[in-house]
Amino acid sequence: MEVKIGIQNVNREIVLDSAQTAEEVTKLVADAVSNKTELRLTDEKGRVIIVPGTVLGYVEVGAEESRRVGFGAL
Repeated sequence: MEVKIGIQNVNREIVLDSAQTAEEVTKLVADAVSNKTELRLTDEKGRVIIVPGTVLGYVEVGAEESRRVGFGAL
């Protein structure tokens, strides 16, 4: 699932593919913003992205989709 993170006063956004579910990411973002703690997300390659919850501009959580395999997959 693709996650885009916008940071206040920064022109570029952070884009990562996460193996976490949309509900998990949404809960982590809500906790980071409400508690003013850091947001920690792990991408599919195992890298950890840490963003302070106080500087989050927006977080866009993409739709979860199943992996497509083969030539006939649409």
